[in-house]
Amino acid sequence: MTTTLAIRPIARLAGLQTGSGEESAALRLAGRRDCAFALAEIIARDASGTRRRLVSAAALRADRDPPLAELVARLESPRAAIAGISFDRARIMGIVNVTPDSFADGGRYFDGDVAVEHALRLEAEGADILDIGGESTRPGAAPIDVEEECRRVLPVIGKLVRQARVPVSIDTRHSEVMRRAAAAGVRLINDVSALRHDPQSLATVARTGLPVVLMHAQGDPRTMQDAPHYADVVLDVYDFLAERAAASEAAGIARSRLLLDPGIGFGKTLAHNLALLASLSLLHGLGCPLLLGVSRKSFIGHLTGAPPSERLPGSLAAALTGIAQGVQLLRVHDVAATRQAVAVWEGDQPRPRAERQRPASED
Repeated sequence: MTTTLAIRPIARLAGLQTGSGEESAALRLAGRRDCAFALAEIIARDASGTRRRLVSAAALRADRDPPLAELVARLESPRAAIAGISFDRARIMGIVNVTPDSFADGGRYFDGDVAVEHALRLEAEGADILDIGGESTRPGAAPIDVEEECRRVLPVIGKLVRQARVPVSIDTRHSEVMRRAAAAGVRLINDVSALRHDPQSLATVARTGLPVVLMHAQGDPRTMQDAPHYADVVLDVYDFLAERAAASEAAGIARSRLLLDPGIGFGKTLAHNLALLASLSLLHGLGCPLLLGVSRKSFIGHLTGAPPSERLPGSLAAALTGIAQGVQLLRVHDVAATRQAVAVWEGDQPRPRAERQRPASED
């Protein structure tokens, strides 16, 4: 059994002033002053069981245990920019599904020209990056031929690389699609299998020099919702992402090029998804930016009964749960609404004067 040591920051602090005692002691996720926490849960798991204890941020800093000190350093280290995107605050990835069977839009953007138009609209709404996918990975989805996937996404990518001002990402599990998309100008690879589906993916990503999203999934899309099981979903996902990050580094992909995604809805029950959402802050101990994809997902439907087209309120609530725990990148369908929600959430955070000024006509 893998031995696990993890830190889950809790008790978020807001409105800290420079030089305050609270600020100097608080845990700052990824070096951000707007993500400061007063307490932490230390979790240790081995063959004998799992042990948990709560400590203050100050007590954790005073602990001389080398593994804990290393964890704190990883948790607090600033994250490098990826694809030209800095992570000093939450960023938004707009979803563009060039598929006939998307769970969220039912194939509305399957036509390439329509997909490009939609992507440019998401950019105008405030997307920081556009994620283009040509293979559905919804529960029960069947795989498609690599050539068909390329026929769907490469024309869209080619047009967006020329027309969009924000970077473009490719959402794929296949190394050949990754290779061709990289040649076409994408700036990020997003793989729901964490580079496990295709034996050539690790080497391919290493050769491209591009950053990559490693996502947790139990099983493949056809079977992943067939009675998923975990010993402890939060620690199991943590260990999986730690292993995939290590495997990526061993293959020549620097940790500074990695983003990590807990894979909400991929091989997980409602209880699993909610447990992960409650413990996202723990994943910062892996030292990489975090991506969260909760937009319109089925767990919202299980909680509310709403179909995908009516899950925006639940999507925003889940996204803000991630923002409150320092998630750096939100993968969403509804960019404008998410941008507005994030702006209001961040309203109490320090911003440059130009960003804080109200229009003169505002009451």
